[in-house]
Amino acid sequence: MYLVWLVRVGYLTGQELPRDDVARWAPPVLLLPPAAVLFCVMAGWMWWGSVVERTRSPLRERWIVASLVFVAAASVFCGVASVDDPSFSVGLLSATVTGLGMVGLFFIPAAASRQLPDVIRRRSHRTGTAPGEAEPQ
Repeated sequence: MYLVWLVRVGYLTGQELPRDDVARWAPPVLLLPPAAVLFCVMAGWMWWGSVVERTRSPLRERWIVASLVFVAAASVFCGVASVDDPSFSVGLLSATVTGLGMVGLFFIPAAASRQLPDVIRRRSHRTGTAPGEAEPQ
């Protein structure tokens, strides 16, 4: 749903550009949806790998955070620029759709993993320990 929305608002944003401008079609329609999928799923995959391996979160890496911020900013911009009369409510709706879509793309690797039940079991055992107790292995 998010990707369909991105293509639609990208198309509408491109229509605001002059007819002879190459950017009329390429960036908003052909580049933003694949970039959103690539950056969000890549960050989600690295995050999920760190959860499974019990290492530090890759969301602390600047390039991953920067790529997610880029996708969010470009997506919200396209949503606001695609309407004739931008307002606060349009920006809020665009930010909401962007946030929900990016969260969905971010969690695809975790949802598709066969290791999800093991990680859930491991995490639930860890929260059952009292402070100061050793974690069960």
